[in-house]
Amino acid sequence: MSKVLRTLFSHQTCSRLRYSYARSKIPCIRSLSTSRPAYKPKPIAENDPANAESFWQPRNDFMSVDKAAEYQRYEMVTADDLRGRKQRPRRVKMLMRDFIEDSLYNPNYGYFSKQVTIFNPGDAFQFNAMADEAEFYKLLSIRYKQFEDELDTVSLNETRQLWHTPTELFRPYYGEAIARSLVEQYKLTHHPYHDLIIYEMGAGNGTMMLNILDHIRDFYPEIYPQTQFKIIEISTQLAELQNAGLYKTAASKGHLDHVQIINKSIFDWDMYVPEPCWFLALEVFDNFAHDIIRYDPGPKQAMQGSILVDSDGEFYEFYNAQIDPIASRFMQTRNEISHGSLPRNHPLNPSFTKRLLQNKLPFAPNLTSPEYIPTRLMQFFEVLKEYFPQHRLLTSDFHILPDTIDGYNAPVVQTRFQRKTIPVRTPLVHQGFFDILFPTDFVFMADLYKAITGKRGKVSTHSEFLSHWAYTEDTKTKNGENPMLSWYRNASVMMTE
Repeated sequence: MSKVLRTLFSHQTCSRLRYSYARSKIPCIRSLSTSRPAYKPKPIAENDPANAESFWQPRNDFMSVDKAAEYQRYEMVTADDLRGRKQRPRRVKMLMRDFIEDSLYNPNYGYFSKQVTIFNPGDAFQFNAMADEAEFYKLLSIRYKQFEDELDTVSLNETRQLWHTPTELFRPYYGEAIARSLVEQYKLTHHPYHDLIIYEMGAGNGTMMLNILDHIRDFYPEIYPQTQFKIIEISTQLAELQNAGLYKTAASKGHLDHVQIINKSIFDWDMYVPEPCWFLALEVFDNFAHDIIRYDPGPKQAMQGSILVDSDGEFYEFYNAQIDPIASRFMQTRNEISHGSLPRNHPLNPSFTKRLLQNKLPFAPNLTSPEYIPTRLMQFFEVLKEYFPQHRLLTSDFHILPDTIDGYNAPVVQTRFQRKTIPVRTPLVHQGFFDILFPTDFVFMADLYKAITGKRGKVSTHSEFLSHWAYTEDTKTKNGENPMLSWYRNASVMMTE
């Protein structure tokens, strides 16, 4: 076993993945006013300064481990607080959304900052020359291997995090479809009185930007002079890659006066943009951080999850009945949208009697299975409302994902080792080496978007969107199959109406 793999899976949270939460109690912080008699919490020592605030019952999957004193003693931090740290933190506690945000986006050890490589297939695939979709898959496998072999000749990396996007696989046709949808809306609404201003988040290699600008220059020459393309990129590494792409060819250099690359998080945005603009967020929302919520099965009380990182770098979950303002705002907005009703498979949906009976069973958990709530998505919509009042949004992401961990709206957590994908069963993993990606409920997202921004979003499947805006003949194989339409069947699209 490689030393690297041992490091990745050395945390207790990883070694426990084969054990179910259903056979363990869950560490909790319970305020005096919300503790219930179904179990008796262990009191904190009298000399603990937090004695007057909380009762504690910390546990793990194997045995009772009392981390209450450490939880009281350790500093509460946020992902913003950790940005300047070059080493993964210890002796701290943070909300789950901050743990996920730090794991994915920390500038010094985050997944997108240091680990990610986006597949570049080289020359565009000639779909019309392929016999069928199976031949496309075969050619893709060959190019994938060639791409990674070339990277290994420069630097062998057993933990390289390599992934692909539809922008790269179906270049330039996918980007041209996006360009067509933007330009046609622009012509109907703002041309010629306003510039065509496009913002893209999570731009990867910068391929979408180049494909869109190439298409507008070649097919809409009257609009190209008014076109501005602005990338908002949190990763310095990817921002440098996007900038370098502009200098690769004479054609790409011609776009320099139309492009601005802004290396910052959208959540740090502080400039008011009064002009009409378009926002692209393609496969971005899946990596937005979520909060974790569990519920007391009896009174249905929500408990927000925090993560304790001890002196050995091990992770422990704690739950607090005091919900922070951001998560509270989300839950209140959701309640207003749904008029108090919850989806059928929500943890609180079993009947009250059934919940009580389940809670009395031997080894029953003291809280429900987890729910992951998209608080960062809500905050993104709030940024759009505050700073981009005349925006129009075009977003695409996964409405369902395979191999998700336990819980409602739960993520896929996976890493890559020796060119093989390894899924795990918890988000509490070695920060920076694991992708943590969530499915997006597009129907709810459209409602949330309207509730916050006042704008309506039209939802369609990925295939429906491309069938309308793409020249689908370009990606059709000889037997009539169309990989661009059949792949990404688990993805949807939402556009501002």
